[in-house]
Amino acid sequence: MKSELRYPDVMVVGSGIAGVGAALGAAKTGANVLLVTLEGAIGGDSITGLPLLGVYNAIGEQVVGGILNELLENCDRLNGHIGSVCDWRMVHGECVDPNALYLSIAQAFENYGVRVLLNSIVTAVECENGQVKSATVICKDGSLIELHPQFIVDASGDANIAVLAGFPYDSGGINGDFQPVSLVFRVCNVDFEALLNFARDNPDEILLAENPAIGLDRTRCAEEVYKQGYPYIALSAHGTLLGNAIQKNDMFPCTAAFITPTSLPRKELAINITRKAGINPCRQEELSDSYIVLSKQVQEAFNFLHSSVPGFKESAISGIAHRVGVRETRRIIGDCVLKTEDVKTGRKRSDGIAKGAHHIDIHGKGKDQVRIAVDRGQSYDIPFGCLIPKGSRNLLSAGRCISSSREANGSARVMGTSIATGEAAGTAAAMCVGKKLADVHNLNVDDLRHELTKHMAILKGTH
Repeated sequence: MKSELRYPDVMVVGSGIAGVGAALGAAKTGANVLLVTLEGAIGGDSITGLPLLGVYNAIGEQVVGGILNELLENCDRLNGHIGSVCDWRMVHGECVDPNALYLSIAQAFENYGVRVLLNSIVTAVECENGQVKSATVICKDGSLIELHPQFIVDASGDANIAVLAGFPYDSGGINGDFQPVSLVFRVCNVDFEALLNFARDNPDEILLAENPAIGLDRTRCAEEVYKQGYPYIALSAHGTLLGNAIQKNDMFPCTAAFITPTSLPRKELAINITRKAGINPCRQEELSDSYIVLSKQVQEAFNFLHSSVPGFKESAISGIAHRVGVRETRRIIGDCVLKTEDVKTGRKRSDGIAKGAHHIDIHGKGKDQVRIAVDRGQSYDIPFGCLIPKGSRNLLSAGRCISSSREANGSARVMGTSIATGEAAGTAAAMCVGKKLADVHNLNVDDLRHELTKHMAILKGTH
């Protein structure tokens, strides 16, 4: 391995959307960046077809910008960006073609000179007095590489580096439970008009009007879903269609079929419906065992859609996520903790380095799901201390594993918020390198906010 890769300014661990944000944020700020991932592709769940949630608050204001804007602009050029669509339930989702986003991320990595080490995992770190001095990586060919970054961003989703370094963490719920894992799939050649007609004419079959900020009843919301022309809907398990299928054992128990438009030319939708509860996703044997169960659920769910839901009669499965989707594992205990009330009340902070806006969203077993809206459809600020593991000097965290209560994490874990915390962590790390600061606590938060704003991150000016 070339010597400059062994001694990167900033090392990012994890290739989900938080890692993408961290790598590009650091590189844009002038750092030499190496991203290490156990996967063979970059993008994580963002390239499965899921919507990018948290980019907009419930009243439609954009609250995440920065590097995400650049990625979406390139998706536009690839005819792969639908944009913001409201589900008239709780959220505005940023809907994008996963293939376009895959290519857009690769192009951005090339443009900013981010180097990647695929199919590789960090197995050990050397940490002394809060300073991570080295990381040992094992590659797919069995070779071991010792890396000596000045700063590390843990975007692993599981706080893997923080745990290896011995920093404190929390995980799951108070009873040791975790949210279920899922496997997203996509369906093409769907008759959008037929599906939208069904949603308009059968509002009791769809999750609608859950956020008071919307200000409309279910019937009006169903009409708005139809008028916007994109089937961004959630088919409810408490409705007759899906509910009866579950009752007759034609379908597995679930909260809803969350349906997202991904491609207009392909008439394609992403389906988020599968779930396997009762496992700890940090235990690889349990996570691996879920693969077969979820794959069978994909077949079962497609059969239900194809046979029972208007618009799916001529459809076909066009894609299945390359990995099992994980909602929750470990969270660092940081210098600051994002609290449940911070999210619920839309709290603003002078030390905020990213915004979140998604409702508190905690999936449970079967039909169970907790959904609590942010007050008045606002956004909340995430303080810089939530990215710094307690006791750390040169390790930051981003994405799902930031310091937060379980409920707050149920909001902050989504991809729009994750790319924002990733960009903030990567930018902070690069600024420390540029200013020759060995301890991230010596970085002025106002300077970081200024740098992020210069790169078009959104830190103020929204509800």
